[in-house]
Amino acid sequence: MKKNIGNALALYPTPLVVVGAMVDGKPNWLLVGHLGIIGHDHVMVSLASAHYTNQGIKANKKLSINIVDEAMLAKADRSGCVSGSKEDKSTLFDYITDDAGVPMIVQAPVTMVCSVEDIYETKGFESFICTIDATYAEESVLNEAGRIDYHTLKPVLFEMPTYEYLLTGDVIGKCMSYGKEKKD
Repeated sequence: MKKNIGNALALYPTPLVVVGAMVDGKPNWLLVGHLGIIGHDHVMVSLASAHYTNQGIKANKKLSINIVDEAMLAKADRSGCVSGSKEDKSTLFDYITDDAGVPMIVQAPVTMVCSVEDIYETKGFESFICTIDATYAEESVLNEAGRIDYHTLKPVLFEMPTYEYLLTGDVIGKCMSYGKEKKD
């Protein structure tokens, strides 16, 4: 029998990312575990309203989503431990900017540069609805077809409410294959 555990958010784990945005002319980095897919070319990044990074996102209508792998986890974690309003996090990562001035983490194996299309506000949160303008990936995480190979990338996952980091696991099958098997 199932037990009602309240309104627990049960969609974790999710990929762990560091969001980058220019704030007052300098890059600021923020560890983010609340994000989601809204379609093939749209994502949502949900941040507490008080985050310093939100100022830059709202002013510039641009952000980067940098996927965290195990090699960059310590610095990524640090980006979530302190506010950019209290500590300058601009030098936490090596970075480059795209043509629109969006900061991208050099060490991130995959970065999506996004334009903010809309902001959806709920109590205490601002959710940025974004169009993916471009995705940059290290060649080492691409397969022969030029697509991201998650067996190689192995993004860190974030699990809530335990606040634990996980590595991606083993493949157990192909999507849309189990349902095609004829049942007796």
